[in-house]
Amino acid sequence: MSLLVVGSVALDTVETPFGTATDALGGSATFFAAAASLFCEVQLVGVVGSDFPVRQLDFLSGRGVDLRGLEQVEGESFRWSGVYSYDLNSRETRETRLGVFADFQPRIPEAFRDAEWVFLGNIDPVLQLDVLEQVRSPRLVACDTMNYWINGKREDLLRLLSRVDLLLVNDTEARELSGDYNLFRAARWIQRHGPSMVIVKKGEHGAILFAGETIFFTPGYPLEEVFDPTGAGDAFAGGFMGYLARCGSTSTDDLRRAMVYGSALGSFAVEQFSVQRLISLDADEVHARVRSFRELTAFDHIAMVTADA
Repeated sequence: MSLLVVGSVALDTVETPFGTATDALGGSATFFAAAASLFCEVQLVGVVGSDFPVRQLDFLSGRGVDLRGLEQVEGESFRWSGVYSYDLNSRETRETRLGVFADFQPRIPEAFRDAEWVFLGNIDPVLQLDVLEQVRSPRLVACDTMNYWINGKREDLLRLLSRVDLLLVNDTEARELSGDYNLFRAARWIQRHGPSMVIVKKGEHGAILFAGETIFFTPGYPLEEVFDPTGAGDAFAGGFMGYLARCGSTSTDDLRRAMVYGSALGSFAVEQFSVQRLISLDADEVHARVRSFRELTAFDHIAMVTADA
């Protein structure tokens, strides 16, 4: 049940109406691994600069994350800075400094090349394709992307889609990629271009899975306090893929359960800045929240009784 993630490991400076975090752990691979490692062993591939506080990743190693694929090279680490509006649904990027990430060329260690489950974080689709040339016969490949690649490297992205099983995008990205405002039709367009499965993330409003002809929706978990939504999508992906790798199945029932586990991990991620909530999280808390998700949506169907004429 080996699970490989290739993506960014970064330092984020985040300002929300509820506080500020400076040079906090961030990046798609970091949030993904923090969530997925609650379910299975994770192999991480990324790059950081000589200024990166590597010891802050010790919690990942302690959970069984193999960091042999994380390179540390001379130079500045990837840094991102942003500020969120009061409702946390929109944000303004103040600064993006790619540093050593600008020259990132993923090198998959030999020990990682037999990974059964692969997640390609939000990086250049050319690099995502290169990763697929280095892994041997993965059982399921999932990837993330963003508007920048949809607009700037569309042809490369379409080539990538023909080789992946699952695409995770938000609703805006799904519409932009497909050219269709209707999310149902947008997901079907994506499926026709390669992935048999599509997950459309809708932030606090939940996520929708399109798998073949199956459609399954999970709501956003109602929280009294939300501090930092930066890594919620990657934590969702980590929970989703981690659950599938743990149970070793992509049956319809397990895909549905994976959606709920992904939503649970995404909801935990926003409760504190950076990965702090995921660091302190344990399996009992995760299972309790999954049970709460069930209570949010479960009901007994009673057939309507038609009154006699």
